[in-house]
Amino acid sequence: MSTNSDVAIEVDHVYKTFNVFYDKTNTIKEKLLFWNRSKKEVREILNDINLEIKKGEVVGLIGVNGSGKSTLLKLMTKIIYPNKGKIETYGKLTSLLELGAGFHPDFSGRENIYFNASIFGLTRKEIDKRLDQIIEFSELEGFIDNPVRTYSSGMYMRLAFSVAINVDAEILLVDEILSVGDQHFQEKCFQKIEQLKEEGKTIVIVTHSMNSVTRFCTRAVWLHEGRIKMDGNVKEITDTYIKETA
Repeated sequence: MSTNSDVAIEVDHVYKTFNVFYDKTNTIKEKLLFWNRSKKEVREILNDINLEIKKGEVVGLIGVNGSGKSTLLKLMTKIIYPNKGKIETYGKLTSLLELGAGFHPDFSGRENIYFNASIFGLTRKEIDKRLDQIIEFSELEGFIDNPVRTYSSGMYMRLAFSVAINVDAEILLVDEILSVGDQHFQEKCFQKIEQLKEEGKTIVIVTHSMNSVTRFCTRAVWLHEGRIKMDGNVKEITDTYIKETA
């Protein structure tokens, strides 16, 4: 555990593997007939990742699909856990990974604000104070009392994003969600991210957009086949990444 008060996230010798099953049997009959057909592969996703993110840094995690970016972000949120190593976070954390994971389709948008915000640790009184701000940002005033199962995917995303960025967290983790929605709302999200950056929030963004990295990030981390390939200057790393992956 770090004794440095400037550290927001500490990733210490982290390894992560997943078991991948092939020809998996599902029914009892299949298990009896094909008992010897199940094959398992242990797939290494992250290999000895060491990373220290300081408070106020905006870090872009880049890399091709399958490099381990989203897995690392999920480990930071403790949605999943490493096989070896540890991750420590220092400060209140909110994530934009699987937007609306706490939403119930049969309840209204207003009711789901309370459900979702409580997952992020807010009390009912705290949610009451933020309710109008969340609804206004989502631009769903006319639909907020309708069941969320009637929402389009864009409306769903707006509401979930609005909840997540209004919980006053010190650490924000973002996984490519800014590519969803219409251009107007995307730009609104971008402006909010810039505001949070100016406020000194710690932000980690997983993205395939080098424009987003150069626009928002103060540091870039390039993951390749589960390892850190480069870590540091945004322009140097994005330029090299574009050349090597073009």
